[in-house]
Amino acid sequence: MFNPSSDDVRRFFCEVFRKQRANDILTPLEAMASDWVRHHPEYHDVLTDVESALGRNYSVEGAQANPFLHLSMHLSIDEQISIDQPPGIRDAATALTLKLDDAHAAQHEIMECLGEMIWNAQRNGTPPDGAAYVEAIRRRLR
Repeated sequence: MFNPSSDDVRRFFCEVFRKQRANDILTPLEAMASDWVRHHPEYHDVLTDVESALGRNYSVEGAQANPFLHLSMHLSIDEQISIDQPPGIRDAATALTLKLDDAHAAQHEIMECLGEMIWNAQRNGTPPDGAAYVEAIRRRLR
């Protein structure tokens, strides 16, 4: 099972950005990550310096978005859609993308639903509820 540390994730995205700027060959996963990095130029400064990225603290109290968490959530949602897991997410995501006419905006809406599902699971001490997650996405279609 793949279980990267937060440092591994930060190194991964910094390396993707380095390769992107150098026009180096990317693995399929790096290519997916690279697309999301392109959509978030506000993160480029952070991704430029690996050592600084590793030492940075993105606490909730600091009210600063964690670019590595954000980019990781984009990749997670891509994977969920590609394998339709939880069941129905592919259709819900496709419908939301069509409604908004913007895949990136749709991903951000889905990301809010994903965050809510994770928060509820942690708060209640229960497994994540995939069906509720997909339903939350569908509610955004109304």
